[in-house]
Amino acid sequence: MLLTTNCTQQRQLRLATTHTSACRPRRVRVCATAEPHHRPGRVATTKAFTTERPTASSPPPRSRQEQEKNRSHETDYVVIGSGIGGLCCGALLARYGYKVTVVESHYLPGGAAHSFQVGGYTFDAGPSFHMGLADPPGSSRNPLAQVLELLGERVECKRYSQWVLHDPEGRRTPIVADRADYTDMIGRIAGPAAVAEWRRLEAAMAPLQRGAATFPAAAIRSDPGMLLTAARFFGPQLLLTGLVANQLTGPFSAVVDKHIKDPWLKSMLDLECFVLSGMLAKDTLAAEMVFMFMERGEGRNRIDYPMGGSEAIIAALIRGLEKNGGRLLLRSHVDHIVMEGGRATGVALRRRSPAPTPNGSSSSSSEGPLEVIRARKGVVSNASVWDTHKLLAPGVGPKEWRLESVTTPQAASFLHMHLGIDAAGLSPDLDCHHLVVNDWSDLEAPLNVCIASIPTQFDPALAPPGKAVVHAYTAGNEPYSVWEGLKRGSKEYEDLKQERSQTLWKALERFIPDVRERTELCMVGTPLTHERFLRRHRGSYGPAISASGKRTWPGTATPVPGLTVCGDSCMPGIGVPAAAASGMMAANSLAPVWDHLKVLEELSL
Repeated sequence: MLLTTNCTQQRQLRLATTHTSACRPRRVRVCATAEPHHRPGRVATTKAFTTERPTASSPPPRSRQEQEKNRSHETDYVVIGSGIGGLCCGALLARYGYKVTVVESHYLPGGAAHSFQVGGYTFDAGPSFHMGLADPPGSSRNPLAQVLELLGERVECKRYSQWVLHDPEGRRTPIVADRADYTDMIGRIAGPAAVAEWRRLEAAMAPLQRGAATFPAAAIRSDPGMLLTAARFFGPQLLLTGLVANQLTGPFSAVVDKHIKDPWLKSMLDLECFVLSGMLAKDTLAAEMVFMFMERGEGRNRIDYPMGGSEAIIAALIRGLEKNGGRLLLRSHVDHIVMEGGRATGVALRRRSPAPTPNGSSSSSSEGPLEVIRARKGVVSNASVWDTHKLLAPGVGPKEWRLESVTTPQAASFLHMHLGIDAAGLSPDLDCHHLVVNDWSDLEAPLNVCIASIPTQFDPALAPPGKAVVHAYTAGNEPYSVWEGLKRGSKEYEDLKQERSQTLWKALERFIPDVRERTELCMVGTPLTHERFLRRHRGSYGPAISASGKRTWPGTATPVPGLTVCGDSCMPGIGVPAAAASGMMAANSLAPVWDHLKVLEELSL
């Protein structure tokens, strides 16, 4: 599960040396209960560790920022936000030969896919569960891997095959990315009748899977040029896709309910949907699920952890952007989208505080000059649908479009806990990824489903020697309303962090029983953290557009001339591959169709 879009300037991480008794680790050196970030150029440290290893996502040196004293310039395209979707779009547009500037509010690139360092530990702020990144060139169906291939970039990965489910019954069940193993797991837990139901579902999914695999996201455009890109796939298989299109764009439950009656198996399939889309089978597109199960059944659905953390992916995309002449501006918050003659023609950047004088005082002016990046071709917004509309002046675009956009249903948010722990005695066979379910009856309930990863099981360099990194979070089920109105840093806010994070501690204790005693660094992030640092409206995971409803995921085109969108607020939806696909679709739609066809040739599609 993933979060995207911009982050704001962040404050110094306050390291508290005491805990409430509710979560005090017995051998704590330090614990931070504030937002899990720190001010650029300054290092938050534990008592034991006082250095921070340089990485691709470390705050850029001040000299780089000084080179951007005047950010006003002219380009072909300006992309708002350096999340996965924005970087994929910007890098591909640069590869197509356009001048591109990507603007990022945060001092770190990557949106929620960025990494950050505290006390010698490197933490992934968001996604750490990837698939298909390490496939050989020309063979991956993962849109992110396809973008990296087009950019001539590779990310070193550790490949593995399973995650572990900890269910309400107390079972520890490895979920293996293999058809036979998955079927055996169903039989062990639910019995032969459930296996028979599963096999009937597999048979029903087969024609849908062939249809879903026929027309890749890389071929999709938002203009009539799609007739040419689609022509490459004309044939019996494309005809089959047309025959099953209604089922693919409908809810997965419409397929499941015809064949699955076993309560446990039905709940398990709901859980599979929830961790992929943030919604249950009744709301998740069938195309997403049948494609995932096809990949798993073919043995292709192996899991990859990028060595160095998610920042390794972001660094690769930035290399692809910059080596093709693109430009990335950090600490550059967009105030509004510039409209001229009814067309989006650039962005105005929020005024910066004036630089201090040599004696340390500020200049007499209260704020710096307005800076504008003019875009000859257009603007691409990687911000969420709600935050994109905040950048537009009232009345821009058709009234119906504005109303539909701002009333898009919202998914809930997250509660995160980042830990640095003593790794002494941890088994080297401890799995990296764990999913804890407290109650099968309501998977979407707050604090019910928790996800955790221990990436140092694959990459020990993410922590100081003898230490380990742990990231635990509630799976897109934390209500914003619980936190609304609280003042960050207040006693009420810190007390609520302690109270609600107990669920995460208990989840971790399912596989690291003494995790509290091992903990040396603790940081908790809330929906307010997401709202502030990720520029997410109400800290939302993203749109909750149900496949059972009348709404559909919008494409990358908008009715505002010169404005294109990408990211998790448009087709194909939420998730790392989906965000990458949206960036690819946006860039391809803006490029000449003849150049787009060459890209499909390069990908052997």
